[in-house]
Amino acid sequence: MVTSTHEASHRLFQDHPEALAPAFEALGLPPPSKKDFGALSPDATEVRPLERRVDTVLAYEPPMGEHFLVAVEAQTKKDPQKAKSWAYYVAYLQAKYDLPVLLVPVCRDAGTAAWATGPFTCTAGPWITQVTRPFVLGPQTVPAFTDESAVAQRPALAALAAIVHSEDRCVEAILETVARGFMSFTPDVTEYWLEVVEIGLENTPTKAKWRTLVRNVITHFPGHRTLFEDTYLEGKAEGKAEGKAEGEALGEAKGVLRVLEVRGIPISDQIRERISTCTDLQAVNHWLDRAGTVERAEDLFTGD
Repeated sequence: MVTSTHEASHRLFQDHPEALAPAFEALGLPPPSKKDFGALSPDATEVRPLERRVDTVLAYEPPMGEHFLVAVEAQTKKDPQKAKSWAYYVAYLQAKYDLPVLLVPVCRDAGTAAWATGPFTCTAGPWITQVTRPFVLGPQTVPAFTDESAVAQRPALAALAAIVHSEDRCVEAILETVARGFMSFTPDVTEYWLEVVEIGLENTPTKAKWRTLVRNVITHFPGHRTLFEDTYLEGKAEGKAEGKAEGEALGEAKGVLRVLEVRGIPISDQIRERISTCTDLQAVNHWLDRAGTVERAEDLFTGD
């Protein structure tokens, strides 16, 4: 069953694999960087009537070093059947991609986290055929944030910490540190991280504490339009407007590339990146107007 916690986990690790830092540190690997990862299909189904789906599957492919897969699973309670599914996921993914697999359950409470570490064995009599040993991201392995500046430096890990420490007796102090740390970003970025945590906390008492805390962090006098509240709300509105324009530009950029491709005009990696990452709507519209007539992709930028 897909829950809010599963959705938050999926988005967090797909978009910000740097949240896997505790696992990489424990394995003696360099800090994870988004450029070293690629997302794979989470579908681990072979026979149609029996659907099996991993929350998130990432391919770790650094320029130097061993390549492997990371399978992330949000786990909110002990489930003996899930332990069997995990063994299947690992065996199937390794066979399909011919790469080692690191299984990473994400747990909000210490009891589930302790259970999820395994090992889970498949035995026939005294003989052990298979052993599954997950690396758990939970209260025991993800550090709680106590410094707002650290939150600003590692927001993805801070969001994960707020979720997995949601049952800690000091949770209110942890949440306040994380919320205040998020406020150092622009309003649109702040809103994104606040929502990631809220979704990850699902329908728990801690979620209600988080919502109250966030309102108090934004302003101690909501609705009175103090200078701080006005600044935040105006910045948030501006951020949404900018985000809409950037989204339109990125959409038009795909159109520019498509016109060139249909016309059979070669596009270098450098030019493709310049077009696909441009957020200036006026510039992209100019390129789109010219894409149907230029003889070389480079000619798009003449006069820029």
